[in-house]
Amino acid sequence: MSWAKCVRGVMLDISGVLKNGDIAIPGSIEAVKRLRDAGVVVRFVTNETQLTCRMLCEKLIRIGFQLTENEIFSPAPVMVKLLKERKLRPMLLVHPRALPQFEGIDQSNPNCVVVGDATDVFTYEKLNDAFRLLMEQKRASLFSLGRGRYYKEVDGLCMDVGGFTAALEYASGVHAEVVGKPEKTFFATALSDMALSKSEVLMIGDDIVSDVGGAQEFGIRGVLVRTGKFIAEKDENHPLVKPDAIVDDLAQGVDVIISQRMD
Repeated sequence: MSWAKCVRGVMLDISGVLKNGDIAIPGSIEAVKRLRDAGVVVRFVTNETQLTCRMLCEKLIRIGFQLTENEIFSPAPVMVKLLKERKLRPMLLVHPRALPQFEGIDQSNPNCVVVGDATDVFTYEKLNDAFRLLMEQKRASLFSLGRGRYYKEVDGLCMDVGGFTAALEYASGVHAEVVGKPEKTFFATALSDMALSKSEVLMIGDDIVSDVGGAQEFGIRGVLVRTGKFIAEKDENHPLVKPDAIVDDLAQGVDVIISQRMD
């Protein structure tokens, strides 16, 4: 299969590809190991913002995966770097577990809003505070850590950060700058760390827009899995994004990649 030829590196989404909630998707642990054993460079490219990279790494290790923290690329560290470079003071609408990543960032008299997957913290009061800042501050900036519409947990689909960001955009008229997938610069950071060319790398994810569409816009192949939040009637005939391939799960995708390397 042409989509799997000359693959030397794979970017993997985490939620919906490796795991649902705290449960590894069947075959995914072995699939990651098989990629590494075959000499494929693996990076974990995620819009996860409920946990720090260290927490996420520890969680994945607990359920059976082998990885290191520096192999995980998530939006928060990129956001912290951007805040420092632009000398911005954020109002953080993020999950409490994510707050340690923003230690050392001046949050007094905020002049921007940063929105992550805050789950239960997304109260009307908190959203309205963010709205008021955007309306009252001149040239206030709005940042969204990803733009996903929903994701899959063990008990079902969950609304993601994109809907809350859209509400703030609509109410305030301020357009959000996205940090994370599907932005090209986010994929570029992971690719640079892999030290490979775009033609040698593909992305495997369960989000037709952020994972597959974002990868393709960046210039690498995008493969969609039928696990996680995949919905056949919505994703297989998406009006804008056409995956390079659709596979049942990560294990099947890895089977094809490894078979192509052996030919």
